[in-house]
Amino acid sequence: MSRLGLAATFLSLEKLEAENPLIAPPVTVSSSHTKHALEDLHPNISVFRHPDHLPDAQTLQSSFLSSLQNLSLTASMASKLPADALKAIYGMNEDVILYWAHHEKLCLVDGEMAFMGGLDLCYGRWDTNQHPIADAHPGNLDETVFPGQDYNNARIMDFQDVVHYEQNKLDRKTSSRMGWSDMSICLKGPIIQDLQSHFVERWNFIYNEKYDVRKDTRYSRLSMTQNSTNPTTYGQAPQQAPSSSGHPQTKLPSSQPNRYDQGASQTSNQQPYFPPPPGRREVESERGYQGDNSHQDQERHHGWERAEEGVRENLRGAIHEGVHHVHEKYEDRFERNQQHHAYRAEGAIPCQLVRSCTKWSNGTPTEHSIANAYIKIIEQSQHFVYIENQFFITATSDSQKPIRNKIGAAIVERIIRAARQGQKYKMIVVMPSVPAFAGDLKEDSALGTRAIMEFQYDSINRGGHSIMEEIARQGIDPMQYIRFYNLRNYDRINASSAMAEVEARSGVNYDDARRQHDDMLGAGFGGRGEGTGVQDRAQGDQYQRYQEAAGSVGAHQGLGKGRWDSVSECYMLGGEDIRNVPWENGDINEIDAFVSEELYVHSKVLIADDQVVICGSANLNDRSQLGDHDSEIALIIEDPTSLDSSMNGRPWRASRFAATLRRQMFRKHLGLLRSQDMERPDQNFEPVGVPNGYDFGSGEDRAVEDPLADSFHGLWNSRARVNTEAFGRVFHCVPHDNVKNWKDYEQFYERYFHEEGKEGNKRPAKYQWGHVVAEEFAPGDQGVREMKDVLSQIRGTLVEMPLLFLIEEDIAKEGISLNAFTEELYT
Repeated sequence: MSRLGLAATFLSLEKLEAENPLIAPPVTVSSSHTKHALEDLHPNISVFRHPDHLPDAQTLQSSFLSSLQNLSLTASMASKLPADALKAIYGMNEDVILYWAHHEKLCLVDGEMAFMGGLDLCYGRWDTNQHPIADAHPGNLDETVFPGQDYNNARIMDFQDVVHYEQNKLDRKTSSRMGWSDMSICLKGPIIQDLQSHFVERWNFIYNEKYDVRKDTRYSRLSMTQNSTNPTTYGQAPQQAPSSSGHPQTKLPSSQPNRYDQGASQTSNQQPYFPPPPGRREVESERGYQGDNSHQDQERHHGWERAEEGVRENLRGAIHEGVHHVHEKYEDRFERNQQHHAYRAEGAIPCQLVRSCTKWSNGTPTEHSIANAYIKIIEQSQHFVYIENQFFITATSDSQKPIRNKIGAAIVERIIRAARQGQKYKMIVVMPSVPAFAGDLKEDSALGTRAIMEFQYDSINRGGHSIMEEIARQGIDPMQYIRFYNLRNYDRINASSAMAEVEARSGVNYDDARRQHDDMLGAGFGGRGEGTGVQDRAQGDQYQRYQEAAGSVGAHQGLGKGRWDSVSECYMLGGEDIRNVPWENGDINEIDAFVSEELYVHSKVLIADDQVVICGSANLNDRSQLGDHDSEIALIIEDPTSLDSSMNGRPWRASRFAATLRRQMFRKHLGLLRSQDMERPDQNFEPVGVPNGYDFGSGEDRAVEDPLADSFHGLWNSRARVNTEAFGRVFHCVPHDNVKNWKDYEQFYERYFHEEGKEGNKRPAKYQWGHVVAEEFAPGDQGVREMKDVLSQIRGTLVEMPLLFLIEEDIAKEGISLNAFTEELYT
């Protein structure tokens, strides 16, 4: 097949894949829709889609492809096919990627500022400290916080059809959203040069591999320009520059020459300029790869050479495999930092960029420096490690196939060493209770969810080679050293008498008016987000009628004036006692207005000894850590600014950034922070450059200052226990330790929340998803008081991870089996 024919065929296949993928992805996304929606906004917007999940050239030239065009495989169907058959369908080889993806989250602005970490640019991610999960505002639709599909709960219903995004069927009068706990960081300084080089390297690799053949003038190679202050201007044609390869190039601005001395590794084959500090002469830099502008399709090894500074000194030789040569142990980091950084700029923080990438994702040899960093920092931690991550799938040895990353082995080794040496050592892990995929856990459609849960439990406490089993095998109680936790919260939907009165006066259903409101905001592209036909900023008739009626309705004890549109403040510092919050029955009784959902942990953070932080996009699983699966980036951050603190009751010299980040996160989970008001932003809403505010020395700060103190662990574990028991009694939420097998699951959960009967003839469940199991309490107002008494015990969002959930079952293989291919997808 000719090169032109191949290009035309791949374009056709892209369209086919977008409209009818051979295997439905585990997360409903549509990069084709996103690409064209963004590029239609302006000719200067360019979007690459990569990789192509398409058959190889040999399959393209066969008649076999035509027989697959109407084939759609769910996860459960795919699991029934042999692995080789699945690979043959997709032509899986070095050049064709089936399920791996670019998982990085990076935003670069003008070569001056960056945002990176775990936060995706998509619906449902924005949130506040208290994580409200109700968003009904009967007194004023303009107070809606999560318009359109931003009000999302992936456990109830994922985005049904991304292209037809107006089909948002989640009823916010009866269903909660899912709260989102995540972590990203804002950056300035020479590290921007690293991140920009990384982006340029990736962009040019994809351009050469996929877009060069198309000769589309919208796309071009990128190049780094030194000390440029002229970024491409919106509304003008991109600035083009010839390259040695003959490809068109667009110049990107470099960071400005007043940034210096930040621990930054280079990822491109240009050598950026790092000026000396003011008053010092320029010295020759050893940063960067001393290479030429060779083609990206040539395999080459990046020598990320480093200056002797920051975390590189701390971890020499530890993050070396593939490309990295980082420096020695970090126990005495502050002394060495002071010796080597006598002229460090005030406020500058050394940091190290680490990655997961390989030939398919970056055109480079496989690099897994993120995994190396996790392992080495855990091994060298002295007292304490905190991990907050969306997943926890790891191996302690080669016996845990198909899992290959060995972060679990490092955890086991460090804990056994601590026990044998008589050290007080603690590790805390916070993760989701259930992956954020829709559906009842027992159904075949939830195979992917159950597979992930089984791999996680096999990593933690079951299966024969888990972390806890390996520790216990040495005669050590693992619970004295490592514990696992989830997050959960509750709220109350304000479908009260205030809503009922406004609906009666206006003759308009609240949700119909709300949809027009959301379209007025442009919640969907072109104002079609809810399909009401209302254009951006134009006021629809139903919206106007509802708002006019709402303005004439009384306060209803604050229910009609927005005071109690959410009760999420009640489990945070200074919030009202839930027993004192008023209610007036409308279409539903108060007990039916309460909802609960897991607070989804999407962070990817490790903090060791209050001294070093890893923050980025990498989950703790094979997909993120191996390097040859998903592509990832992360930063190792080591702030040399010391902070007087405590560790195990003794003075401890902590790093200011690491210690305050951990304390802030712990206080949020424990309910020791006040609710945030988005209408009253403070300095912590601002990007880097405005110092964060923190109340050092407050009672709440002192409660979390020492992560080894018995008083802290008493507070942490007692709150997790009380919260777990309260949520279990009121909402019968799963997973739960009382559910050890599928029979328990039916008794504890399904008999309340499962629809009976076949499709088209189903009987509704006794209670809606996430609502109160009212029969646990007395009828009427007495039952409401009893329920509120239980809820009043909840503080924060921390709950215990139920390590006994379905322990008597083979979770993933209920009804169907996994094969080697589908197993690899979920690790």
